[in-house]
Formats: sequence, structure tokens, C-alpha cells
Amino acid sequence: MADRQLILASGSPRRREILEQMGYRFHVVVTDVDETVDPALSAEQVVEGLARKKARAAVRTLSGAVVVAADTVVVLDGRILGKPRDGSDAVSMLGRLRGRTHQVLTGVAVADTAGGRVRSFVESTDVTMSDYPDSLIDWYVATGAPLDKAGGYGIQERGGLLVRGICGDYYNVVGLPVGRLHDLLIREYGLSPWD
Repeated sequence: MADRQLILASGSPRRREILEQMGYRFHVVVTDVDETVDPALSAEQVVEGLARKKARAAVRTLSGAVVVAADTVVVLDGRILGKPRDGSDAVSMLGRLRGRTHQVLTGVAVADTAGGRVRSFVESTDVTMSDYPDSLIDWYVATGAPLDKAGGYGIQERGGLLVRGICGDYYNVVGLPVGRLHDLLIREYGLSPWD
């Protein structure tokens, strides 16, 4: 399968780092897709649908490739928390998450340019936040880190100070559930880090 390239259809530096850490060789192709979602859809449908849309958009521009695309959201009480609009929105989000358990959902889609086959799944991880003080929220938001992250925090960075524990795949919370992705790449596409 060395004749096929692995493509990551994402501009996320976190997803890129995860794949690099796992030993995959790949190229990055950023797609520009409309991420407007139907509010009637469940969070699972939203992330899986967006991941599939991103994968299909990248496949249309490539040949001889297997494309990986993903979308991650934070869900609290059944409602999606996207990326904060600004610092005030980040403070509000982190205040709602404080002391509670929420879900991080990542939809992953893998598409093959040979035949257009698309496989997808959704991974869910429960994250329990600490009962942190307002001063920690204010400090964290002042770093600017929350503004490009779903739910307003990144577990792999300073935002880890906000987290008490997780149940599920840590890498899913960062943005790419590599265990299930690796299984899918080997089983369905014959691709592995040692190729």
C-alpha cells in the first residue's frame, strides 16, 4: 500500500502532533467546508457528518490517497459547546463546566480516493472538571489558549489544570482517537505507521 499517501484533512496542530507521535507519515490538506449544522441533529450526527464532509471535500482534490478528517465538540447537558467567541464567552463556558462531567465527541471519517469509499465513527470520552476557582478561569482565559478549542480548554496544555479525570480515550479529548483510527486504517485500508 506504499503507493497511497495518507492525508490529514485538518489544520489542527493537535491532530498533526498526534499522528506524528504515533509514527504515521502523512501530508496535510486543509479543506474549506461549510460547518453550519442543523440544530435538529444530535451531537453525534453533527461531528460524524462534518468529518465525512471534510473527508469528501479533500478526496475530490486528490488521487492515490487515503484521507483522514475529524471534528470534535464538547457536549454538556446535551448541548454542544463550540469554540468560544471571545474571552467572556470562554469564562462563561468554563464556569458552566466547573465541577461537572461532560462528553467530548470526535467524529472521524476516512475516505479512499480509489472508489470514494468513506468509513466513519464517533468516539466519546467523559471528562470531569475540577471545582476550580474563578481566579484559575481568569488566568487561563488570559493566556488566550481557550479561544481555538471546543469547550474553551485543551487538556494537553495548561487546561489540564482544570480537569479532575477522564473516562475513555485521552487522545479523543485532544482531538483524534488514535486507537480506533489505527484499527480502521489497518483493517479497511492496509495502512500502518510502519509502512
